[in-house]
Amino acid sequence: MRKLQVILPILFCCVSLQACKDDKLIEVVEVPLPEETEQKTVVGNPDDVVADPGSFQIEKLPYGYDALTPSISIKTLETHYSKHYLTYTNNLNKALVGTALENLTIEEVLAKLDPNDAALRNNAGGYYNHSLYWKCMAPKSGGQPTGTLLDAINKDFGSYDLFVSQFKSEATKHFGSGWVWLIVDRSDKLVITTTANQDNPLMRNALVPGKPILALDVWEHSYYLDYQYRRTNYIDGFFNVINWKKIQENFENTQI
Repeated sequence: MRKLQVILPILFCCVSLQACKDDKLIEVVEVPLPEETEQKTVVGNPDDVVADPGSFQIEKLPYGYDALTPSISIKTLETHYSKHYLTYTNNLNKALVGTALENLTIEEVLAKLDPNDAALRNNAGGYYNHSLYWKCMAPKSGGQPTGTLLDAINKDFGSYDLFVSQFKSEATKHFGSGWVWLIVDRSDKLVITTTANQDNPLMRNALVPGKPILALDVWEHSYYLDYQYRRTNYIDGFFNVINWKKIQENFENTQI
């Protein structure tokens, strides 16, 4: 009897220790291996992005989602174009149905819309602003403008370097969501201005009205995946992909 009293506790301890070991083994086996949890990034095709039927269709992206790296990542560009821009386009079309603005150009819509109509104002601005923004960038771009655009920049800002400094300063200090613009104002002078949210210089409520030729999106969705809070780094990256050839065309069109 005494032998049983001694042996039973020992057996109980051995069984308990083995059970603990088995549990640990089970836990280790159940932890997924790193390679099992990793997911490959699937890159879509911008040509597959199509808006719902309506007055406006999205502007085709003139390059692939990977074309602007490292200044703008694949994930940022794909999300920005296929989600944010597409949503603005679809919502604009919905807001226009049955209105007197339904069959006008986007520039005419912006000039005539009621600023108190928040849905139309935000979505018309979102559509126009992004449509211009995509064209302001291109792979293997950057550098400096040339020709008549450079002459105008030197005349109105003192030099190209002074223009860059002022543009980056306005983009950095702009509070909250919005846009930074290089426009030709009503006196045919190049001016840098900013607008909040999706407003732009073509709207009746613009503090500095004019024709935009260069647009920079400073909403967080345009840079946060790549740069987090470092907006200045995003602005620097933008200057590495500015399509000055297209900006020159935009400028020349305002001179007609």
